[in-house]
Amino acid sequence: MQYLEAFLVSLMVSGWTIASFLRWSKNKEKRKRFILSEERKTKRHIHKRDVSRWGGVAIIFSFIIAILLNENLVISAPLWGMIWGSLIILVVGVWDDWREIDWRWQLFFQIVAVGLIFMFGAKIDYVSNPFGGVIYFNTPMKAILGTTLGIVWALILMNALNWLDGIDGLSGGVSFIATLTIFFLALKPEVNQPPVAIIAMAFAGGLLGFLLFNFYPAKIMAGTGGAFFMGFVLAGLSIFAGTKIATTLLVLTIPLLDFFWVIVGRLKSGKSIFQPDQSHLHHSLLKMGWSQRKITLFFYLITSLMAGLALSVSTTDKIVLVIFIAGCMLFVYGKIIRKNDENGVES
Repeated sequence: MQYLEAFLVSLMVSGWTIASFLRWSKNKEKRKRFILSEERKTKRHIHKRDVSRWGGVAIIFSFIIAILLNENLVISAPLWGMIWGSLIILVVGVWDDWREIDWRWQLFFQIVAVGLIFMFGAKIDYVSNPFGGVIYFNTPMKAILGTTLGIVWALILMNALNWLDGIDGLSGGVSFIATLTIFFLALKPEVNQPPVAIIAMAFAGGLLGFLLFNFYPAKIMAGTGGAFFMGFVLAGLSIFAGTKIATTLLVLTIPLLDFFWVIVGRLKSGKSIFQPDQSHLHHSLLKMGWSQRKITLFFYLITSLMAGLALSVSTTDKIVLVIFIAGCMLFVYGKIIRKNDENGVES
């Protein structure tokens, strides 16, 4: 019941908040505050119609409310750090969706938000060695290295989920599956972390409430804050869950692979890695004629398969699987690019 309570509270708050935003967006005087501008449509999004951009506000708000109201959860110092970090992402996200801020400021506030988790006491004591054994961060210098790795990990996830948020239901759905994976992982006897499971359910409920309005054809978008927040919470949960980074890495193989693929492509073409374009995998599939719904369900299927593997194999096997799947996806990605090039479609 403690998990169901967190899930239902978050679900109801998220759904009610989004329904309110959609109702307010129908008011002509308030419309510009809640609808994606024409400039943002052409620069970053494929939507050809008006879509509210405040879904992330609902996800963050529902998460915090579900955490604060859950009597079965003792809010530790690192969790307070996550809550304060969430509020920073909320403010920055609303700011960017309204006025669009420079990527340098976005990165700065991402670092601040993630840094708060570690400043409030979270730490990476060890990580599993993919070649066997455990790597401990048990000296001051190693502790600094562990914290640095944790911050970099969180920044990668935040931006990977943000870049994945290109078509309806994609980023939110993938994050929902990854969150459920961490939930079931936290309940396994050898892990046994009920607080992590409660936090995961508080996040999952907000995501589902959002997805009810975000699946194609979307009535609302996550916005900058929502997309950043998805990666932020997943990074936090992977750290809280005993540094289960390998599990999260396996589940999110496709978004992370796409993230690095796009960075390499932009560097090779002389572009800034922060310059938005339509070179992502989901954009390439769109150019091949796939529908948004088909692409989203394809990502859900692959992510679900990865989740099942992540819950059933050892850490060493997870690393091997990540390498194998990444190799397969790079091959498939190359085939898609070549096919689009042959058809005269710019990828």
